[in-house]
Amino acid sequence: MKKSKNLFLLSGLFAVALLGGHAAEPYRFLHEIAVGGEGGWDYLSVDPAGHRLYVSHATKVVVIDTETDKVVGEIADTPGIHGIAVAPKLTRAFTSNGRENKAGIIDLTTLKTLAKVETGANPDAILFESGQSEIYTFNGRDASATVISAGSGKVTATIPLDGKPEFAQADPATNRVFVNIEDKNKVSVIDTKTHTVVANWPIAPGEEASGMDIDLVHHRIFIGCSNALLIVLDIDTGRVVASLAAGQGIDAAAFDPGTQLAFTSNGRDGTVTVVHEDSPDKFAVVQTLKTERAARTMTVDPISHKLYLASAKFETPVEGAKGRPKMIADSFKILVYELVP
Repeated sequence: MKKSKNLFLLSGLFAVALLGGHAAEPYRFLHEIAVGGEGGWDYLSVDPAGHRLYVSHATKVVVIDTETDKVVGEIADTPGIHGIAVAPKLTRAFTSNGRENKAGIIDLTTLKTLAKVETGANPDAILFESGQSEIYTFNGRDASATVISAGSGKVTATIPLDGKPEFAQADPATNRVFVNIEDKNKVSVIDTKTHTVVANWPIAPGEEASGMDIDLVHHRIFIGCSNALLIVLDIDTGRVVASLAAGQGIDAAAFDPGTQLAFTSNGRDGTVTVVHEDSPDKFAVVQTLKTERAARTMTVDPISHKLYLASAKFETPVEGAKGRPKMIADSFKILVYELVP
């Protein structure tokens, strides 16, 4: 553990030195990781200490070694998988299986499912809250959060929410979980000790927020909104600190504490907006990184600082045809971007 912390610190110092003021175009394309297989995808989660990337894909989780960027395994039997929450100290991962209204409990050593726990309807985002050692699934169809003990696998609470929850983040130091309520244009604040909603913060001018990440040092959350804005909120007061123009079709948001860079993945534009945190109250867009139109979900590795986005190739839709374009067979892949040396 000490070695991982030292590596994290050294990589962060290196990244800060590399960026200097604002490095022009700090990110560039590195390579693709071919995955293949059929079906859609949703969240990506990284375990920096374990050097693993977990990618949701249809009914399974694809496991990638982040040191080699090679597929090294998979977690099966996760119908309608949305998200993956990793608890390295427990050697466990947890999945939100939307199609069966359950959370899976996974052994990280064997990648086998140990148990499944009933949740609310259509669990989507999933979060490991280390302060109470609990798992939160955010259930989109019945506007609730299911809280599960990470140790026992038992449900400890069901929290009603005032609208459709999207992504969430936790601050164990203040016993708070913050969750986007997409259809109400607000963030709900949950007390992790009482399992109750204790505040609701409007995010105007942001609308229909999805992605969220957190800067625990400076007490800021980054919220990606469907009206092409990145909203920055003060998590002590709920004050909107900044509103920055981003791309169309935002799904995920990410933050790298080592580089002080925040990101939104803009699937409709096929770009990533890169924002530098100059200070806790000052932010600047430093790059519009070209990706692919399908690349809407994303994560960042805080040790290597690589960006990972899921994508695929689609057939060109016939003009006037209804429905979504069809994904080309075996085209699923992960796009990898690196800091410019």
